[in-house]
Amino acid sequence: MIGFDDVLDRMLDKITGGGPPRQIIPIVGMGGIGKTTLARNIFVSPLVQESFAVCAWSVISQEYNAREILRQVLDQVDKRDRENDKKDLSEDELGDHLYKYLIGRKYFIVMDDMWNIEAWNRVRRFFPDSKNGSRIVVTTRLSNLVSQFNYSNGLDLKFLDEDACWNLFCKTVFGEEACPLELEDVGKKIVEGCKGLPLSIVVIGGLLSKSERTKESWGLFEKNISSIVNSDDNQSCLQVLYMSYNKLPVHLKPCFLFMGMYGEDVEIFVSSLILCFVAAGYVKPIKGKCSEEIAQEYLEELVERNLLIVEKRRHGGKLESFKMHDLLRDLCLREAQKLKFLFVLGDRSFPQAVNSQRHIVSRLKKDEYPTPLIQSLESASLVRMLVGEFPDSFSYNFRLLRIMVLEDYSEEEDSHDYCEEILHGLVNLRLLIMEVRGHSLPSSVYFHWNLQTLVIQNDHEDYVCEIWKLPQLRHFIIYNGGTLIGAYCLPDRFNDEKDMVLKDLQTLCVVSNLKFGEGVLKRIPNIKKLKLCYDREVDTSGEEDYYRLNNLCCLHKLQTLRFRGSSRQVSFPHSLKKLTLECTQLAWEDMSTKIGSLPHLQVLKLKNNSFIGSEWETTEDQFLNLKILLIEACYLECWITDNTHFPRLEHLHLRWMESLREIPSCIGDIPTLHSIKLLYCSDSAVASAQTIKEEQQELGNQDLRIIVVE
Repeated sequence: MIGFDDVLDRMLDKITGGGPPRQIIPIVGMGGIGKTTLARNIFVSPLVQESFAVCAWSVISQEYNAREILRQVLDQVDKRDRENDKKDLSEDELGDHLYKYLIGRKYFIVMDDMWNIEAWNRVRRFFPDSKNGSRIVVTTRLSNLVSQFNYSNGLDLKFLDEDACWNLFCKTVFGEEACPLELEDVGKKIVEGCKGLPLSIVVIGGLLSKSERTKESWGLFEKNISSIVNSDDNQSCLQVLYMSYNKLPVHLKPCFLFMGMYGEDVEIFVSSLILCFVAAGYVKPIKGKCSEEIAQEYLEELVERNLLIVEKRRHGGKLESFKMHDLLRDLCLREAQKLKFLFVLGDRSFPQAVNSQRHIVSRLKKDEYPTPLIQSLESASLVRMLVGEFPDSFSYNFRLLRIMVLEDYSEEEDSHDYCEEILHGLVNLRLLIMEVRGHSLPSSVYFHWNLQTLVIQNDHEDYVCEIWKLPQLRHFIIYNGGTLIGAYCLPDRFNDEKDMVLKDLQTLCVVSNLKFGEGVLKRIPNIKKLKLCYDREVDTSGEEDYYRLNNLCCLHKLQTLRFRGSSRQVSFPHSLKKLTLECTQLAWEDMSTKIGSLPHLQVLKLKNNSFIGSEWETTEDQFLNLKILLIEACYLECWITDNTHFPRLEHLHLRWMESLREIPSCIGDIPTLHSIKLLYCSDSAVASAQTIKEEQQELGNQDLRIIVVE
């Protein structure tokens, strides 16, 4: 928060001080001035986290959805009912649930990017005033909203002053180093051209951090910025940002423009975006690296240039999700439309020549298409990507199509034949995402030899899927709401003349009851990620290991495994970095022989009776690289361990552990430990966590965080 330290302190005083009535505190300012960054720093402040029983963040945006606002908040504050599916609740039902949870609790809520008072009026009745000091922070670009909240204690965020601008610029370009003396004059002129807007400073700084550090090179930037700022164009900020786009390396430009397909304030997940980059052909091959790794590096470079806002990173530092600033998204859409690279139907009126676009994303419902638009779309012979809902009678005759995401299609009895018709002739298809309800996957899928990624959204039905006929397949993903139920079955008997070895296959999730015989092992030699579901008991009296799960240890490149089902035969490969178990019902004594000795394991999640037994005693020389341990809804009363048994543990999460009497006090002595989080655990376990915190504070360890949700 360079330049905003005093502002942050004042805001924290307002939020944690003042009278008991609930207060709404607006933060007002133009786009790119730092409203969301300030709100985020307030939100994660230890003072706020400790002062309020409940904290939540919601994104409003121009096209607000009251039900989505309530769902966002409720998902964060009330996690008692793990099985409760909120997607079917109405707006009033969600609101009533939220009101009942918040009443009597001191809460802090951020409502980011509000554009009109109607959004607040729709949800305000569900945020009770219990006269206990609850606070709601609202960020907005519109000054007139402040008066409508009937509060005068808001903040009008101003431009950075000269010193703050220079400090922010130097931090962005040079990190902890000082600016070379020969670059100071030209650097300050560049900063002056940004007119105190933080977004412009960090974007230009990100660009210069990648460019040649010479006075001549920087002089060219200074001249361009001066001409932009001194022009009569009132969109000078956007023009400054254009400079950063224009200076992008050739291979990053299509990646940046591609992200215009996402809506305003949408959290963009790296895993799905990388699949699109690879399928679209944006990734330049580099010897020794797979395409997905290269695509991840592309995104990291865009982050380093400050063109993306990091939302989440995994504990290992790997980028998980990000957002785009509204101004940069606007730039993205303008440039993409100008180049006929991408057009979003529904964001603006469609152009006359929509058939000349190469990537088309539709936000229209299938019954909202005028006839001229349908005709224009059907003649789009250059289209490489098609995303959205389309009329039932739509003709998919796109031989160059590489990416197709069908968000909805006819669910009539003949929908299976309709799917067959859609897929016919799409010979260049690389990525297919579609919904399959009540019937098997169309057989025509298996004739798409170029298909790299197949993502199926199903409705909890098991079908046999013949993926062994797809030689280029890299990722096969069944999406069913995050559960391991309703997976697809893969055949485990093979015709060696027709069934391929899928040497590029990296991801298989979720598949049911797969037997890991020699035929399966042979066909997935390079698999990296597996999610497996075994949903029925097998009589093993006649055969010791019906599913051959002891052969899992032969998958020497497997890094991530999620396993659900009861089996004592499962054996894990030493290559594993992340392991999640559910309902395996293993004994705690099996931990040392099956899991503790895995040399590269960093994340271990034990869920829903994956381990059972009253006592778990750990031993030395186990879990040598484990950083994250989560135990959820497993029966355990006594945990006996030593701080040397988890030498690199950083985060311990315990959920629904009602039987656990206490957390061993020696856990607090682990030098790498950052946090202990308890969610609906026994009172004695919570008390032991607080004791650990007090002991560590007495020893001078002020950094250990204890988070308790009751």
